[in-house]
Order: sequence, then structure tokens, then C-alpha cells
Amino acid sequence: MKKRYTEEQIIKAIKQHEAGTKVDDICRDMGVSVGTFYNWRSKYAGLEVNEAKRLKELEAENNKLKKMLADKMLEVEAMKDVLSKKW
Repeated sequence: MKKRYTEEQIIKAIKQHEAGTKVDDICRDMGVSVGTFYNWRSKYAGLEVNEAKRLKELEAENNKLKKMLADKMLEVEAMKDVLSKKW
């Protein structure tokens, strides 16, 4: 069963680890694997909750902009193909 954890929960778990709690204990309490915890730690270590939310917003905006760019590039290629066939 896959669970979704909020940034607050993830950062709280990382701060528990920094305070001295063992990773195995944290993972058992949350029901996640050790690998998942270390992935979270690599992404969220040193961040506060508001910074993590801002990071998530920026990632979403970046993905949206990448999709828009890809669509425009596809349109340009299609227009080039149309124009090259007319001549």
C-alpha cells in the first residue's frame, strides 16, 4: 500500500533522525523503507517546511514550462514542414 506523506511529516522525520533517533525506528513508525527515508533526506535535508513547499511549487512550475516549450517547438517543426512542402 502506497502512502503519501506531506512535507511537514517528512521534515519532522528527518529532524528526528538529526536529533538522534535511529533510521530503522523512524521507518518502522512511518511504514516506509530505509531507502525511501534516505531519498527524502537527500531531497529535504536542511529545509524548513515553507522552503519545502516553495520547492514543490517551483518544480511544478518548471514542469509546466517544459511542457509549454515542448509544445511550441513541436508547432514550429510542423510549420517548417508545411512551409517546406509548399515550395
